[in-house]
Amino acid sequence: MPWIRIIDENEAAEDLKKSYQKVMESRGKISNIMKIHSLNPRAMEAHMELYLALMFGPSGLEREERELIGVVVSSANSCQYCVKHHAEALNHYWKDNKKIQEVIQNFKSPELQERLRHMLEYVVKLTKTPHAINQTDISALHKSGFSDENILNINLITSYFCFVNRIVLGLGVEFTPDEVKGYKY
Repeated sequence: MPWIRIIDENEAAEDLKKSYQKVMESRGKISNIMKIHSLNPRAMEAHMELYLALMFGPSGLEREERELIGVVVSSANSCQYCVKHHAEALNHYWKDNKKIQEVIQNFKSPELQERLRHMLEYVVKLTKTPHAINQTDISALHKSGFSDENILNINLITSYFCFVNRIVLGLGVEFTPDEVKGYKY
């Protein structure tokens, strides 16, 4: 149970009902991270818009790379809710739970291509010590083949997951096995 009141779909009226309908149309179901916004439907819609833009919108990053960032950032922040959700999404692409669990335990896993390991080094550094990021980190990403657009999107997705992890951890948002499954990928 979250630590603040939420309004379920069957109790929703007017603006919240419309917000829930928009989420349902875009994702196939309503996650607990969206329900935690039920007292502020406009924030829910803005959150969903940002999520869709970063995770599904045009980008030089593959969908699985975006989900990988979400898993690694959430693991670095000890946010099991987001780890579970995005490991499920990543498995939609990888179809290899063992590999995903290895990456959760060690983002520098030899299972990953060197390019992805370099990306994840930046992601974890930005997550844990953002003040330590400098031009050298960006140059390393360039050398690994990432364009400026890619780097911007890596940064935005990392920042997004730090934001969401703090909502989850700060308000006691939980998951159930059923709540983690069944979204549109």
